[in-house]
Formats: sequence, structure tokens, C-alpha cells
Amino acid sequence: MMKPLAQQTILVTGSTDGLGKQTALALARQGATVLLHGRNQQRLDATLREIKDITGNRRLEAYLADLSELSAVRRLAEQVQTQHPQLDMLINNAGVGGGKLLGARRELSRDGYELRFAVNYLAPFLLTHLLLASLRYGPPSRIIHVGSVGQSPLDFDDIMFERRYNGVEAYRRSKLALMMFTIDLADVLKGEHITVNCVHPASLMNTKMVRETIPFTQTTVEEGLRSVMYLATSPTLDNVTGQYFDQQQEARAHPQAYDIAARRRLRQISEQLTGLSDMEASQAG
Repeated sequence: MMKPLAQQTILVTGSTDGLGKQTALALARQGATVLLHGRNQQRLDATLREIKDITGNRRLEAYLADLSELSAVRRLAEQVQTQHPQLDMLINNAGVGGGKLLGARRELSRDGYELRFAVNYLAPFLLTHLLLASLRYGPPSRIIHVGSVGQSPLDFDDIMFERRYNGVEAYRRSKLALMMFTIDLADVLKGEHITVNCVHPASLMNTKMVRETIPFTQTTVEEGLRSVMYLATSPTLDNVTGQYFDQQQEARAHPQAYDIAARRRLRQISEQLTGLSDMEASQAG
């Protein structure tokens, strides 16, 4: 059974705007130690002050990292682990949207990878692995991936989407990769009292990321927040892992997510791209 939120330490990535900010605020209201993350120091500082002023919670900390750079992801993990050897929850919320619906140009991360795949998938893949020791320190713990109902199959012959690029399609591919990782990691962690689930919070929320892609929205950030908080706090999910949630209902992800061979191939590619395979080899040696 999970501890009360007031006794938990929780990292929320991408918490200076939109859903991430509202999630951090909601958790802080309930007394949690909330670790905020952002990639802009001024916005991060302003968010930290704002949430402290609103909630009166002083157990908030801020971490600066550009998740498009894997070395920055490693530094973030090291800082969190050093200052918080025990982590009760990791909410991988940070992401890059689809860009303009028509004509979004293909962008590369600092490491030369397709940007949406890098930020929306490779960064949480690496960060989660690096923080497993902290999550294992005092289970039960929860890992929540903020995904999307928009999911498109990965093309393993063009994993960096160099052919016929489309920003929205790249976003959807990255979110399916995140869901595949959810199932894969849940299998690895089976029996360790660490759950990992993926949630589509709400469709076309009123966020800057959505408005950048299309000129209208369908739902509020508050609706998405209810979905994330359900996965974060519901006692009915204590033993639920490796699942995809469409808001607060268990649902089926894209069929490729359930393809064991595809998940294995994605894991091998991801370990190579992030350097995890080299790290594991050096530790074994």
C-alpha cells in the first residue's frame, strides 16, 4: 500500500507549464515533497515560488535539465539520487508536441537524434533506468508515463524518421515507444513492488503544446490532471502494472505495443542510443 502523499518524494518532469505544473501543484497541496523539473531557469524559479506561495509547502525543489541532451538527463538523475536516495514516484510528463500540423520541420536533439523520439521517449527511458535504485529504496513506488491516445507504429528501418517526415506522426511514434517501454519495464520489475503505467490524460487539452499544433482544444488541463492524479493516488492501482489508461479507464494500446519481438528490438536500440548497454557492460566487468 502506498504511503500518504505527505510522506512521499515525487519527481515531475516538465513541471513549469501545462499538465506538469498543475500536477506538481496538486501534489504539493497534499503535502508531498515535489521535485520540479524544467529546462528554463527563470520559469523554473518562478514556478517554484508560485507553488510555494499557493500551497505553503516548503518541501519543494527545482532541477534544471534539457531533456534533449542525454548527458543532461544523466546529470539530473545523479542530482536527484544524491539528494533523494529514496524516491516514491516518478512522473515522466515532459514532452515535445507535434509542432505545426502542416510543415513541421524535422529537428534533431543535442545528440543528433530525431527530437520527438529523443525527448518523449529516450529521455524518460534513460531517466527511469537511472532512478530505479531510488525507486527500489523504499517500495512500493510508482512510475507514471504521460502518453497519448495518438500512437503510430515504429518503423525499425527508419527509427529516426528520416524519410517522409511528419511532426505529428513523429509524436505518435514516440508515444507508442513510451507505451512499449511501459510494458517492458513492468515485466522487468515484476515482484519488486514498483508499478509502471502509461496514461492518456485527456484529448487535446488547452495547453501551449496542443495550441502550437492545432487551432482548437477539446478538454481542460484539469481533466488531464484528474487522470494523472488517479494513477498517482488510487489505492485500487497498488498492484496494477504494465497497463495503458485512457484517462481513468484501462484500455488497449496500439497492437505493436503487445509485440514481444518489437519491444525487445526497441529495448536493444534504446540501450545502444542512450549508452545504457555500455554502462551495464562496464558494471558487469
